[in-house]
This record gives sequence, structure tokens and C-alpha cells, in this order.
Amino acid sequence: MIYLELFLSFFQIGLFSFGGGYAALPLIEQELIHAQGWITNQQFIDILTLSEMTPGPIAINAATFSGNQIAGIAGGIIATIGVTLPSVIIVQILAYFYFKYQNMTIVQGGVQGLRPAVVALIASAGLTIFLTAMFGQSDWPVDIANINLVSIVFFSVAIFLMRKYKASPIQVMLITGVAGGIIYSFI
Repeated sequence: MIYLELFLSFFQIGLFSFGGGYAALPLIEQELIHAQGWITNQQFIDILTLSEMTPGPIAINAATFSGNQIAGIAGGIIATIGVTLPSVIIVQILAYFYFKYQNMTIVQGGVQGLRPAVVALIASAGLTIFLTAMFGQSDWPVDIANINLVSIVFFSVAIFLMRKYKASPIQVMLITGVAGGIIYSFI
């Protein structure tokens, strides 16, 4: 039964996550933490961290890691199929109709109308990750007493390295990952 629930949950996430992997993150959070109660906020952040570090699309990686966390290897495979299948179906249908009706103004207007919604979904995911990393909670308002000073320092150093020295995100991830491993092994 868990496999069917996993498949349906991730099929739903894949069906409504327009705008790519980062746009799917709020949907994954809502479904796995709040609706189903399968994982905790901290497990979700750990899954996101692994998903970002692993090559490939973040939504697919998150589905694979989440499914694996919830129901083992078979769960990871089923969640991955569930999140990708809607895209395959939708792309096939849209490609057919887009090429058939691409010159219509209503089609062009619909595509233009989706852009702001995608930006809002990505911003929501970024804010959730930021609040959880800095304050240990994803809800608003945050409790300033729970601020994680080590995370603030790492965030500041990462922004500084990328903006001032044009360091690549890979370099920044390696530097902060090694520093975090050292610091958190002593805390």
C-alpha cells in the first residue's frame, strides 16, 4: 500500500510542479511533511541537500531520496517513476498541440502568464530552505532566539566568495562542506 501512496503522491507532485525542480520543492514539502507525515523538516532539508549535491534534476533526485527514505530502494524507484511520468505525458500532449496552434495569441499569452507563478514557486522553495537553515523552522514568523550563527557565517562567506571572487557554486559547496564537516564534528 505504501508503494501506491508513494506513486500517487509523487505523480501529483510531478503533475503540478510547473517550472522545474525548485518549483516542485514546496509541493514535496507539503506532501511528505504536512499531508502524509512521512518525514520531518530536518529529513526534508537533508534530502534537499543530497538532491542538490547529486548530479541530475533536483525534483527527480528528491523523489528518489525521499522514496528511499520512506520505503527503501523500491520506494525510491516508484517515487522517481511517479514524479517523472506526468512530465512525459504532459510534454507529449503539449508538444502536439503547441506545434499545431503555436501562432495563436491565446497560446502565447498562456505561456507568458505561467512565468510569474514559476518565479513565486521557486522563491517559496528558497525561502523555506533559508528559514530552515538559519532558524531551524520553515514557518513564519521565525524565532530569532533559534538563529544558527554557524549557518549565518557560512551563508555570508558563500555569498562573499561567489560575488567578490566569482567562485563557482561547486567550489563554494566543497569549501563550506569541508568546513561544516570540521566545525560540526566538534560541536
